[in-house]
Amino acid sequence: MLPIRLLPRLSHRPWGVRSLRPWLEVDAHGEPLGEAWFTDNRTDTGDGRTLGDIIAADRARVLGAQVMGDRCPLLMKLLFTTERLSIQVHPDDAYGQAHHQSLGKTEAWHVLSATDDAEVGLGLTAPTTPEAAREAARSGALEHQVDWRRAQVGDTFFVPAGTIHAIGGGLTIVEVQEHSDVTYRLYDYGRPRELHLEHGFAVATLDRYTVDNTPTMLAPNRTLLTTCPYFTMERVRVRQATQVVPAGDEYQLLMALEGSGTLAGEPFRPGTAWLVPAVGDVTDIVTGDATFLLAYRGVAPSRVLRA
Repeated sequence: MLPIRLLPRLSHRPWGVRSLRPWLEVDAHGEPLGEAWFTDNRTDTGDGRTLGDIIAADRARVLGAQVMGDRCPLLMKLLFTTERLSIQVHPDDAYGQAHHQSLGKTEAWHVLSATDDAEVGLGLTAPTTPEAAREAARSGALEHQVDWRRAQVGDTFFVPAGTIHAIGGGLTIVEVQEHSDVTYRLYDYGRPRELHLEHGFAVATLDRYTVDNTPTMLAPNRTLLTTCPYFTMERVRVRQATQVVPAGDEYQLLMALEGSGTLAGEPFRPGTAWLVPAVGDVTDIVTGDATFLLAYRGVAPSRVLRA
């Protein structure tokens, strides 16, 4: 089994963009496009089947024998923004299961492009109480209590479940998260969409954001961006022909961020994504210089790219 080419499943969003170039050769017709999902079961793949169909046909080889369930446990997506997303929060696994029969949502963002004034909001500028936070959400003051900070190309932000957060305009971000779509909106700048204050403030951490997002150099041309019990993200630069080696125990996700070349004989460019099956064939990457985002479960450094 070769790496599975993942074709983006696009979603319209009010804060989206008119063109997804240079990451995807897509222009919006009608509403702006804001999200491209790569590992949903409805995602199309390079061989004409959906990812869900491929998993259903051979789940153990695709995802790994230890993965439970019938879908990829990690959701990888691209986000494209011209305006601020809603101020929101996600539950942890226990709350998500109890109230929605769903996983919670811990996520991480890696910034691919950013305007000079691009920002993300993470946590609050000062601790507050649930009562005061609810009133701030109703009045709109919450927008000014969120800790907005600069976001630049190459930044990575880890967002644990319970973190009040928002993504600002002018950004292209690759997001890796638990495979859940449970989102509680706390404030939406007057947009006519439902808010979820009861659930949201039941799970929100009403304090400052204290995560250290400093990357760690693992080796020349290889950087650990973030790691947690749910996933690890690496950035890997490939400057010569390389092999892609299935891990044997679990799948891994790969997205080209810079450069071009071929993988398993098929051309790639920035925005091209694959699921590397747990059990499959060793395949070649041919490139002079390319950079990849690598995402996988567990904390051990991946061996999927062999120099």
